[in-house]
Amino acid sequence: MSLKVELVENILKPEDFVRLRNSTAFADIPIEHAKRALEGGLVNVSALYNGELVGMGRLVGDGAMYWYLQEIVVLPEYQKQGIGTQIVNYLVDYAVRNSYTGKFTSIGGVSAKGKEPFYEKRGFEIIPNGIRKMVEIK
Repeated sequence: MSLKVELVENILKPEDFVRLRNSTAFADIPIEHAKRALEGGLVNVSALYNGELVGMGRLVGDGAMYWYLQEIVVLPEYQKQGIGTQIVNYLVDYAVRNSYTGKFTSIGGVSAKGKEPFYEKRGFEIIPNGIRKMVEIK
């Protein structure tokens, strides 16, 4: 069953970024690091369910050919309800729409240990030290 969430770009606050990271296996980071990471990324997306922030994801990279998924996080009590898939699909679509090569784009990232099957189900290839999806631009 998939829980439908509202996905909103670039509203993520540093405090929420840290809180979501801390809800899972991601290392704790200072608020200032979170602020700079959000400022330096290409786009971030917040998953809202009934107005509550329940997940997030970010894209970093060159904004033309190479895109990297970062911090695809869903609060533990909302996991396995399709929210992570909605976030990943949104970010992949964003990368495809904004790629400038005219031929392909590469979307990569690093999976949390044990989460590789999540990405494989979404068309990513597991490679040494990460995940990758090559998308042909039509």
